[in-house]
Amino acid sequence: MSCGAYSKRFQRNIRITRHAIKRIAERSLSDCLLLDLIETGTLKLKDQEHGWMFKHYPDRDDNLICAALLLGEAVIVKTVMHHFEEI
Repeated sequence: MSCGAYSKRFQRNIRITRHAIKRIAERSLSDCLLLDLIETGTLKLKDQEHGWMFKHYPDRDDNLICAALLLGEAVIVKTVMHHFEEI
């Protein structure tokens, strides 16, 4: 992640799984967009550690962008989706 691998919002490092790296490339997402998503997106928690971060980006036609996260010692990005529908 060239924009930074630390979340000020969550006060912890950001780690990205290999699966998420593939999905980020397939969806033509930048490191800066992913960091913005984590820092400013809407968080919906499944439980205390698992959740989704999503946000609409007006310059993209595949909205919403969503990252499935695990919030443990680090913010772990498990996958990234597009055309997401809020749960």
